[in-house]
Amino acid sequence: MQATLHRRACGCLSTGRAFRPGLPSLGSPRAVQESERSSILASPPRGTILKALLGGLILTAGFASSKNTRPVMAAAGSDIEKVLENPKWPAEPPYKAEDFQRFDESPDTFFYSQPRFVTHIDDGAIGALQQYYQKALPPSGNESAAVLDLCSSWISHYPENYKLGRVAGMGMNAAELKKNKVLTDFEIQDLNKNSKLPYEDNTFDVITNAVSVDYLSRPIEVFQEMHRVLKPGGLAAMSFSNRCFPTKAIAIWTATGDPDHVWLVGSYYHYSVPGGWTEPKALDISPRKGIFGGGDPMYVVYAHKQA
Repeated sequence: MQATLHRRACGCLSTGRAFRPGLPSLGSPRAVQESERSSILASPPRGTILKALLGGLILTAGFASSKNTRPVMAAAGSDIEKVLENPKWPAEPPYKAEDFQRFDESPDTFFYSQPRFVTHIDDGAIGALQQYYQKALPPSGNESAAVLDLCSSWISHYPENYKLGRVAGMGMNAAELKKNKVLTDFEIQDLNKNSKLPYEDNTFDVITNAVSVDYLSRPIEVFQEMHRVLKPGGLAAMSFSNRCFPTKAIAIWTATGDPDHVWLVGSYYHYSVPGGWTEPKALDISPRKGIFGGGDPMYVVYAHKQA
């Protein structure tokens, strides 16, 4: 059953930008050309997994019912943003151990051993994320500010020529991180094996994570660590789309749709340090759709460390 769940890769597109040269996927050819890109597919029935976990509580923000399979991008941005307005958190975390399993449980160090100098979201989504960062990050040139880019790569999607006193990066591939011009320092670490961040308490003003929260198999521990290393009042911003490496994304992510992902990431804040974060909020920063439809959607779920 678990293998079937992952093979469907329901919550993430199973082809397109997330598949890169060097991806060892289920015995298929290792390379998918960068130019290949699937069309946007309809999301799975909304709340399929989380509705089962929560008795339907998640579907209280005005979304379509689970019988409606229209693409998430057809929903108004405000619908996505309403997910966390009244999340009705259960008293205890509703997760099961298998929710954080992955189809490919081989070491992540192997999967990420080959550098991928490509982007995992389209240009419109990248531009939207840069615009968000322009507003959310400390002003460029602030020598006293410190930012951490978690699960970083060869590009952080920060504003062009962005500079701070410190921009630390943590990722899995040294070649990629060395090429990232915005970073002042970086660490190589597999957060799914060791969630302890190698930084002092109250170090960073902002922590970002772009299109990688879906790969965290120990998210509660990681969010606890983010809280520890943030300064009081500091911002943690998790951004994501609907594209991923489905063999490495966690089961609950690949089996659910975008509104569920927003709720799930919000729950990481809520359950990791109870009372330690402000109430998580969601932003739909997806580019406006044009005449011929839209590209990749883009969402941000964020919260501040309580001052």
